[in-house]
Amino acid sequence: MSGLATILRKDLKIELRTKEALSASFVFAVLVLVIFNFTLILTSDEALRLGAGFLWIAFAFSGILSLNRSFALEREEGCTQGLLISPAEPGSIYLAKFLANVILMLTTELLVVPLFVVFFNIEFERVGLLILILALGTIGFSSVGTLFSAIAVHTRMREVLLPLLLLPVTVPVLIASVETTAYALGADITVAFWFRLLIVYDIVFVTASYLVFEYVIQE
Repeated sequence: MSGLATILRKDLKIELRTKEALSASFVFAVLVLVIFNFTLILTSDEALRLGAGFLWIAFAFSGILSLNRSFALEREEGCTQGLLISPAEPGSIYLAKFLANVILMLTTELLVVPLFVVFFNIEFERVGLLILILALGTIGFSSVGTLFSAIAVHTRMREVLLPLLLLPVTVPVLIASVETTAYALGADITVAFWFRLLIVYDIVFVTASYLVFEYVIQE
């Protein structure tokens, strides 16, 4: 656990100092919302679904920008072997990177959501529910994204390879996040199945990624 805390603290300190991933993710997400703001008026359940879809498109692609940086510093500085020979277990390395990605993505999302509300002139009261949905969706997206980032970082075209690997696998969690977010925004739809899917997806993929990370990082 000490190794996990050390790596997590290191990654967050680097990001707080450079703000590379956070600033790039935030600017990209805002640009997406600004563009979609001119194409949609959220006045019906179907429009709310579309709005939730646009929101998660912004989160997914801005999250990829952040995930691309997850192992990039170790790769650029030749520190990957240092991670492997450190006292930290491979699973702890994965969890530290995963938690750092979740924190960075959630920070971006919590900064973007108020702008989304202002841009689209939305009034809703399910703020706590929306935060829960953001957390569940981000955990599922980051669990797979952290694993694939470790794979893609060793390739020459990691910026292209990561979304090609990640997006097909995360389609279920993105759809579930869109449906539940639309409900949180006020759409009159049934989302019990989507909530269950979010929870099951998170448990399955966090566990699976934790277990296979040892073999991925050693390749």
